[in-house]
Amino acid sequence: METGFFKIIKGNSPVIATAIHSGHHVRKEVSDKLLLTEDERLREEDPFTEKFIRFSPTQIIVNSSRFEFDLNRIEEKAIYLTPAEAWGFTVWRERPSEKIIERSLSHYRKFYAEVKTLLNEYVSRYGEIFIYDVHSYNYRRKGPENDADDPEKNPDINIGTGNIDNEYWKNLIKDFKDDLSSFDIEGHKLDVRQNIKFKGGHFSRWINANYGNRICVLSIEIKKIFMNEWTGEIFPDRFALLKKAIQSTMPRVVKNLKSNFSEKRRNVI
Repeated sequence: METGFFKIIKGNSPVIATAIHSGHHVRKEVSDKLLLTEDERLREEDPFTEKFIRFSPTQIIVNSSRFEFDLNRIEEKAIYLTPAEAWGFTVWRERPSEKIIERSLSHYRKFYAEVKTLLNEYVSRYGEIFIYDVHSYNYRRKGPENDADDPEKNPDINIGTGNIDNEYWKNLIKDFKDDLSSFDIEGHKLDVRQNIKFKGGHFSRWINANYGNRICVLSIEIKKIFMNEWTGEIFPDRFALLKKAIQSTMPRVVKNLKSNFSEKRRNVI
């Protein structure tokens, strides 16, 4: 299924991957009122994350920019109206009208309605499912010529588990982290840590609120070491390695889902 601003590619597996911040498109009525340049928008978006998730049988890819509506925030905060809501940027030449805001929010609601339909179907079919909630983050905010942000506070990959039951999913989380941490990239192991930079946003909170332990969603924030965050240039070789690293976690994700669900059924019987 595809709409003008997002698409769902369906497969036969309990695994889903999402790239809800990968989009750059904005409607013309929105674009006309934006003060931000395209380059400024691109720097705060998550370009190429839709390519990271191509290994997944089922994919949810959002084409619209987070600067039109942010699907990882609650509806009341989905439109960035003040600099405090947008990393200090003044987003608008003038405040958008209520009609423009409402049209953007109608897309926001449509996304969540369609995703709920999909998740209902998959939970009914598989019992428990797993979601790769893939994002990326900047680490050279001081400028392209200045030092990178402190690596102690900025792991290569941050796994956000703040919105799920960590005890229930502890084996899956451990295996996921171990698989990534053991992956060699350009002569060193990936620095993979949990809840250092981000713990997960509204999207994963909403999933947990609606489905509880029937869905494990890990919010995966990849440091933009695979690209130049100031120019938008991708580094193909490094990108390919990171994509392979993320894909390497899938076998044990599926194994954990199957064993976890089987154990739960045994306990019920």
